[in-house]
Amino acid sequence: MQSAEKWHRRILSGYWIIVLCLLIAQFLYMQYSRSIGMESIFGSGNGHMFAACNLMILMAMASAEIWLRRSQDHHKQAVVICGFIVSYLMYFVLEPYVDGAQMTVMMPIMIALIYFDQRMLYTLGVFSTLFYAVIYFGLERPVLGKPLLEFLLVECVYIVFALMAQAVIIRGRETREYLEQLTKSEQELVVERAISDKLLKMDALTGLYNHKSFHEYLDSLLEQCESNRLRLQLALFDIDNFKCVNDTYGHWVGDLVLKEVAAKVNSLIGLNDFAARYGGEEFAVIFTDKSYQETYAAVEEMRRSIAAMTHPYAGNKPITVSIGLCHYQLGDGKEQLFRKTDDALYTAKRGGKNAVVTSSAAPGEFLNLTKNPQLPV
Repeated sequence: MQSAEKWHRRILSGYWIIVLCLLIAQFLYMQYSRSIGMESIFGSGNGHMFAACNLMILMAMASAEIWLRRSQDHHKQAVVICGFIVSYLMYFVLEPYVDGAQMTVMMPIMIALIYFDQRMLYTLGVFSTLFYAVIYFGLERPVLGKPLLEFLLVECVYIVFALMAQAVIIRGRETREYLEQLTKSEQELVVERAISDKLLKMDALTGLYNHKSFHEYLDSLLEQCESNRLRLQLALFDIDNFKCVNDTYGHWVGDLVLKEVAAKVNSLIGLNDFAARYGGEEFAVIFTDKSYQETYAAVEEMRRSIAAMTHPYAGNKPITVSIGLCHYQLGDGKEQLFRKTDDALYTAKRGGKNAVVTSSAAPGEFLNLTKNPQLPV
């Protein structure tokens, strides 16, 4: 909308420049006529007609200017009508003294080309052709004695110019459609690339991030820990007695268990946390920007929620997880963090499963091993 308003303003400003040039040219012509003793335009019997035409040109321009400034609608129509009136009035001013003044009648057709409006082009083209025929047979031939050949040549110029303008509009639309298709193809390519990148980062079965993405993200966070003292905890989950599930109910049931456990974990983590399938029946969650006690409470909630899930396809027997949790301490590095977390996980497995075990207390905090009675599978 703003772009269209700019073009309305530009076209009207262009007409103002043309009108100003016309008035200056008439003034200079009158001065020149007086200096050499030749009768000027306004000194002839038709002087009042030239004055009236100039006055009507200024009135048409002023009306269009007021319309653009005060009205909110039909700006395009106001510019086109103003241009049409000014073009024909300029023709009457120039015709007695300038050869080829008929070309001023082509200005409205050019406006249709600027707007890329094919209907307007047809309308103005036909109207200009017919209107000039009326002018020729009513004024130019009987009064000025212009030959029929000139009329035919001018009409041919109108028709050829209108056809060329139509070709430009059609070509412009084809170019726009091509660019739209190209933009759409690029957008589809970007979406496909994003989907491909996501598939490379995600585990196909569980929808969590895969092993490779997990390590890339952890490496980045550990750098933040060392440089900006970011708080970070790592939790490793292992589904208890998962082999028995596969052996008893089949691997397709095992896959369902993995998907449901992954969905539960993913639903319970925060926006700043990161969950991944670490391998087989093992999951990893990175917690950031939480205190050690907040993370422990979140992990314990996950353990309880998973144990409370029902699995009709697995005999309605609960599935439990053992969890090892470790708070990252500055200087430990990635290897030490994993060693502590793994040790906590194995302690949870050996201590009866369905438990959360912390590797050590965070500075200023103390959390003991938490165990729960093992539930049958």
